[in-house]
Amino acid sequence: MTTHGISRITAITTLAALSLFQVTSAVAHSSYAMDRLEFNRRAADQFAPLFWREDSNNDGIIQPDELAVLIGFGKPHENELSHWVDGQQHFTKNFAMAFHQIAQAPRDAGADAPRQKLIRQELAQGRTTLVETDLSHDSPGDIAMVKHLINAAKHIENIYRQQQGVFGLDTAIPGDDLASQMLFYRNQSPFCEAPATEKNQQCNALAVRPAKLSGLYPAAIQSDPHFCDALAKSANGADLMNHFSVVMKGDKPDTYKSVSYSIAYKKDMQAIAGELEAAADALDGSEAAYKNYLRAAAQGFRSNDWEPANRAWVAMSATNSKWYARIAPDEVYHEPCSWKAGFALQLARINRASLAWQEKLEPMKNEMEQTLATMAGPPYTARDVKFKIPDFIDVALNAGDQRPAFGATIGQSLPNWGPVAESGGRTVAMTNLFTDADSNHSAALSMSSVFCSNTNKYASTNPENSLITSFLHEMAHNLGPSHEYRVDGKTDVQAFGGPLSSTLEELKAQTSAMFLTDWLEAKAIFTAQRANELHTYDISWMFGHISRGMYTADNHALNYSHLAAIQLGWLMKQGAITWNTAQLAANGTDKGCIEVDFGKLPAAIQSLETTVLHIKATTDKLTAEQLKAEYVDGKNDFAKLKDTITERWLRMPKGSLVYSLRY
Repeated sequence: MTTHGISRITAITTLAALSLFQVTSAVAHSSYAMDRLEFNRRAADQFAPLFWREDSNNDGIIQPDELAVLIGFGKPHENELSHWVDGQQHFTKNFAMAFHQIAQAPRDAGADAPRQKLIRQELAQGRTTLVETDLSHDSPGDIAMVKHLINAAKHIENIYRQQQGVFGLDTAIPGDDLASQMLFYRNQSPFCEAPATEKNQQCNALAVRPAKLSGLYPAAIQSDPHFCDALAKSANGADLMNHFSVVMKGDKPDTYKSVSYSIAYKKDMQAIAGELEAAADALDGSEAAYKNYLRAAAQGFRSNDWEPANRAWVAMSATNSKWYARIAPDEVYHEPCSWKAGFALQLARINRASLAWQEKLEPMKNEMEQTLATMAGPPYTARDVKFKIPDFIDVALNAGDQRPAFGATIGQSLPNWGPVAESGGRTVAMTNLFTDADSNHSAALSMSSVFCSNTNKYASTNPENSLITSFLHEMAHNLGPSHEYRVDGKTDVQAFGGPLSSTLEELKAQTSAMFLTDWLEAKAIFTAQRANELHTYDISWMFGHISRGMYTADNHALNYSHLAAIQLGWLMKQGAITWNTAQLAANGTDKGCIEVDFGKLPAAIQSLETTVLHIKATTDKLTAEQLKAEYVDGKNDFAKLKDTITERWLRMPKGSLVYSLRY
């Protein structure tokens, strides 16, 4: 029965004697009160690959057809639905035993040792959020392809753990310490990352806390906070800064050398290549473009030459494949120098319903480029931009650098370097992430705790708003001065340094997305209502990143947090956003709230856009550092406001994506 939405779920003690019918029936009776969210939280704490997706019949009792089985959790054989549900759609005894363990798990950490308490506190700051893909109607070839990519994903995560310097550390976690196993899997390291625990050095999946060192550079030099600058100034600094290599000790004392990924990670890279080729072989002839990419990517994993794979990847599109995949080293935000590309895998389906947006924006991209070039000013001049309008994708699986502990990439423009990047690359926006009812409810509560009522009426949870701002952001990476643009022969990384250049490029893209929202409203692409909703979403996005803090526990810059602080601080200084101290927030409880003046906002956004574009066009490092000093690092009233936003935003657990594929 259900009482006030709370499920009653049973503890099963005589499992060996139960029939399948009795197992299923036993779940429907309970001495344990546990709702769906509680079940999912406990299952995660137990590192169980089980997720109660929905209570579809509103009876408060989990049913076999309401169960999703998660990839990557538990033991490999436990990732198959048949382990938990039989062919007659009854729960198996395996499910009954797991269910009993979940139900018996402690509801708080009161009886745990101090480290275990911290681990549970860390896990509690995340809410497992399901991304489920139904492949039950797909062809055997497509299913075989997906399974090969699941295998490749395991090797991608092996490499990524090596890059993070944590590979193999999980073998020291005892088999019965399931919460620590879950922490290591979710964070892809033993280190805590949630805001309330990341700076506590005792919060760790390992009883003996290891040093937090990147696996991409010699351990001995990482105690120097300026080791990145020292390497860059070496005689072979340009080689050491190569995006697709590991820095190792040189053959002579106090020297260093660059070792290509294909050598440093040879075993896993060869295995990935084999899986990608097998995936290509499984596909039928209608997927020629996708097959070409998989084979080209396989060769990239053998040679460390990624340009042929990039060309094949860009040749794929929403019109010649129903699939989207990217398997490569790409982003640099994960490591202290922001030089080395992190390995990632993403598998998705093309969202066919999104093609109308591509048709609308395709004719406008060169006009957008001309507009931004005029704002940037000399020496930058407008280009004939060739990039594709973003493809919209429904994500099925993320791995490696695409699988953070919290949140997710919701738009991406790749590759970041090389001839394909210079010619425009390919841009995608992820349409199905954090669109579930749990995420929408959490977002609405968070926004109502910070916005005043007049602003909060535009705080929509319409998933299309996230999608639109995401693809405008990703389009903007291809507009105006970006990573490949040079002033006096220097790229932005060389002019600004890795972390600051990454912040500026993301600041350009996100501010451009806000500017282009108004630009498109003027062209009647958006209504005033939609533009206000999009801006409100973007401002709430700032709150989310500000709440993560400005730096990691080991003092590495959080680029998105930096840009969010700069944006919010600038817009407040321009009077487009104000903090009303005495007014109640829209939730009617919190005193003090953010009010947006939508009449003043476009001009304030344009002033920031002009400033950022000019900084990048002229490599004006001094102005960039002044923005950072005032809004990111300043000890002022704005810093106190950031603290208030952080406290309110962190009341809700952050989404931690988990993945399920139904065959």
